[in-house]
Amino acid sequence: MWRNFGQNLRTFIWALLLALTVWVSAVTSADPDQVRAYPEAVSLEIVGQSPNLILIEALPQSVEVTLRAPRSVWEKILVHPKPVRAFLDLSSLDAGQHLAKVQVQVSEWPVKVVSVTPPVIMLNLERLATRTLDLEPVLVGQLPIGFQTGELELELKQVTISGPESVVEKATHAQVEILLSGQRDDISGIFPVQVVDSNMNLLTDLTLTPESVQATLPIVQQGGYRDMAVKVIVRGQPANGYRLASITSLPSVVTVFSTDQELVNALPGFVETQPLDLNNAKADISTRLSLNLPPKVSVVGTQDVVVLVGIAAIQGSLTLSSKDVELLGLEPTLEAHIAPTSVDVIISGPMPLLDALSAQDVRVIVDVTGLTAGTYQLTPKVEILVTGLQVESILPAAVEVILSPTATPTLRP
Repeated sequence: MWRNFGQNLRTFIWALLLALTVWVSAVTSADPDQVRAYPEAVSLEIVGQSPNLILIEALPQSVEVTLRAPRSVWEKILVHPKPVRAFLDLSSLDAGQHLAKVQVQVSEWPVKVVSVTPPVIMLNLERLATRTLDLEPVLVGQLPIGFQTGELELELKQVTISGPESVVEKATHAQVEILLSGQRDDISGIFPVQVVDSNMNLLTDLTLTPESVQATLPIVQQGGYRDMAVKVIVRGQPANGYRLASITSLPSVVTVFSTDQELVNALPGFVETQPLDLNNAKADISTRLSLNLPPKVSVVGTQDVVVLVGIAAIQGSLTLSSKDVELLGLEPTLEAHIAPTSVDVIISGPMPLLDALSAQDVRVIVDVTGLTAGTYQLTPKVEILVTGLQVESILPAAVEVILSPTATPTLRP
């Protein structure tokens, strides 16, 4: 009996295998496997990374994946928003260099991963380090002659850096660079923090807290020095049919010095050039003119200025000489002294409008709104009530305005 049972069992198994083979063959014929590259690059994820470790080199952003799957499964894969996931599992890795295998998961089944490009990735893990460095100011460049810096104020005194241990160990200084070149006014703003090594090389790949700080640096003028506007003195007129279009001095403001500070303070706030002859001029003029300074007063730097004169064919222009300067926005608690009190205004436009123009049609205004007591070099603005005319130049281009508190009268018994 047992012999018959064994023979029947073997027959049943063979029949089952044959039926399964026939079924698989039928299914495969109706829904054949296809080996295809997934049509989109698959984003590479990082999982299991310890918070105390940091990756040094940048890793590939994506990989290419080739799959084997029945045609019906491929149809599902291609309509699924993100059916394929690629990742590196770093959960078992410590600091050092490692060769990590790219792992792939597919949301549909049955699917076999045929290949991944690249299949493995070399990566370097370092321990995450943190340090605190004192924040140091670095002043770059030179102030104009006659100016000096006051006491620098930094919002914060220290910065915390974090990043790869090898980079953090190189850090020796945390600094804030402040540019001084050409600065005549106080410097105030938000400046980025930089971290450098012992050779002053900038270190990157670090996280800084904070990344920037507020800094304030007063700029003050030394005694005996003074900034003064340049007033170009001209003589004569251009040739017939030509007009004076513009006059510019470079620089428009110069710094003068005297060992006698009272003498410097007594100057009118502007300095005149030697006269420039415009007689019969028919073209633009570029020349150097010396400055007319009183004894014991000298110019810091170059002793002359470049004067650029624009000469143009006449459309029409005129010069309003000694036009009084008006103040706008003066606080009632302040009084003002202007030097010079009048300027020359060169106006151009159609001749009929110029012929009808009167001095009352032109105002020269200096706006001191919001200014406190002090000495300022300000650029006047010109208002012309006649439409169609324009201002070509103002001589001088800047005026000195000294604002001081209004004197309080003394009461007598």
